[in-house]
Amino acid sequence: MKFWKYILPILSLNACTTPPYADDPAVPSRVRAHTLRLKPGQELTEELEAWAKSHRIRAATIVSAVGSLTRVSLRYANQKNATSGVGHFEMVSLVGTLNEESMHLHLSVSDGRGNTLGGHLMPGSVVYTTAEVVIAELEDADYLREQDLQSGYRELKVKPRSLHR
Repeated sequence: MKFWKYILPILSLNACTTPPYADDPAVPSRVRAHTLRLKPGQELTEELEAWAKSHRIRAATIVSAVGSLTRVSLRYANQKNATSGVGHFEMVSLVGTLNEESMHLHLSVSDGRGNTLGGHLMPGSVVYTTAEVVIAELEDADYLREQDLQSGYRELKVKPRSLHR
């Protein structure tokens, strides 16, 4: 028991500060939770973008999301165009990062038979009865999107929040 008393704080510290890449250090941050309830007919990406802009969110992540959709729009892996569906879908998962300028979200939904689809969330996903979304705002971080030479895409860059923006 005494062993863990000394090892756990070291493991926790390393988990929070060990950078995934030498030039991209992890940024520890305080977290502030927000809960949104979207109503029937609201479009998921529009509402999340509007919320992030109106609250001047600089770094956030989706913690939890449940609800239902009548329309879903996803871009599958390595595809250029979105695939849309109309019907009744349960939100199985919504994960990703967002700020007032951009978001990178992945959505999984299941249909009435339990068939599950997932991919990059695209505009066009419409709430059926509700969407309950819990968002964690990282108060000490800034999310930026910078061109990555290796992937060819604008990828996430995490920086400590600056006092002046």
